Amino acid sequence: MDPRRHFTADQLAAVAAAARAAEGRSGGEIVPYVVGQCDDYPEAGWLGALLGVLAAVGLVAAWPVATGTWLPPGALVEVTAPVVGAALGFAVAAVPAVRRRLVAPETLDRRARLRAEAAFVEESVFDTQDRTGVLILLALFEHRAVVLADAGIHARVQPGEWDALVERLAAGARAGRPAAALIEAIETCGAILARRAVPLREDDTDELPDAVRLRER
Repeated sequence: MDPRRHFTADQLAAVAAAARAAEGRSGGEIVPYVVGQCDDYPEAGWLGALLGVLAAVGLVAAWPVATGTWLPPGALVEVTAPVVGAALGFAVAAVPAVRRRLVAPETLDRRARLRAEAAFVEESVFDTQDRTGVLILLALFEHRAVVLADAGIHARVQPGEWDALVERLAAGARAGRPAAALIEAIETCGAILARRAVPLREDDTDELPDAVRLRER
């Protein structure tokens, strides 16, 4: 899933502007990060195939009762129906909305968290003078959001204070408005940092780029 299809040039500029404005209220360094999909979730395809087989076998078994007619005798139908069912189930599982439902919510949560941890290192969010970096990750396929704060922020902001921001950002992804939701999340992050008195240094510089990072995986 290519996240660039979900953002216009103007929206990307607005996200970067929101990050700059939010950073001007405190010493925080906000890193907006959008990933199209955190994993391939191959287990969803196999589960779809299994459900297709079960549906095909059930159809063959129920056919005489439902229609009052018998299917042609022999192994052809008995073999072909499960194969066709598996192929159809596997194909349907490739549809994003279906595939997402075939993956356990806990798995989606875990993969998004792992991707956020990787992004935190990838973007050197830890590499600020006062350890005040904050990663805001939005996973489009998973409809999940994660906020990871470095030590300088974590010492002042309790993890639970990010919960409402995370929920609203994920809801924005589900509603098909990721850009607006990301801007709102950045503004909320800036307000939290200002409220928790994360100090803005007199010699403050923009240590981490404000532009949103877009990654397919």
